[in-house]
Amino acid sequence: MRVADRLRRAVDFVGRCAAWLSVPVVVITCIDVIGRKVAYIDDETGRIHSLQLWLAGTFGRFFESTMLQELEWHFHAALFALVLGYGVVYNTHVRIDLIRDGVRFRGKAWLEFIGLTFFMLPFCAVVIWFAFDYTYASYTVNEISASQVGLSHRWIIKAVLVFGLAVAMLSGIAAWLQVATILWGPRELRFPLMTLDWPETDAKIEGKERIKLEDEYGLRLSDSPAPASPLPGEAAAEAEPPGSRRVA
Repeated sequence: MRVADRLRRAVDFVGRCAAWLSVPVVVITCIDVIGRKVAYIDDETGRIHSLQLWLAGTFGRFFESTMLQELEWHFHAALFALVLGYGVVYNTHVRIDLIRDGVRFRGKAWLEFIGLTFFMLPFCAVVIWFAFDYTYASYTVNEISASQVGLSHRWIIKAVLVFGLAVAMLSGIAAWLQVATILWGPRELRFPLMTLDWPETDAKIEGKERIKLEDEYGLRLSDSPAPASPLPGEAAAEAEPPGSRRVA
């Protein structure tokens, strides 16, 4: 369990750092879209003047449309690749549960064990193998963009894909160690789960805290339904005459 916890912390660190890549994705996309739309045509010369052309001429070719679009793709690909493992350790990846919701806790653990052993971990290993060869080939030929005005050093984004898949594999190993401990470890052992919930825990749904929405009665979704009649204490208070005092 110490190994699983350390792997989880490493995956969590990578995921939290990679989440900041959403900032350049948004900024670059806004610059690309706004820069192309903010433009006018000079009636005398017929030339088009745009914010993007001004940025490219003032600050360099990285503000050209092709460069900005390829930067969007690269940052988005890096963001997606590096948070795959983060989604596993917090159980926020997409699940289509046709069987899992209808089985008991140990049945869910067995499904997780089978899925991790025969699907996720082998799949990650195979894709990492081919992605590494793909990256090495790109590095040896110094691959560049198909566009003459695009980005160079294509091997960098491909190496990010390999690293992201390796992090996802570490998250799968951490989850596998947890599930193996559940199935064959001491029954009394309790530890924070990543992809399951202990059967006696009802404060979470699939590893995520319940959304706390209050209705008109001030109740939360996890509380019991609203009372149809006044509570005993309230009924007694209504029955007391005005001005009377209750002696403890």
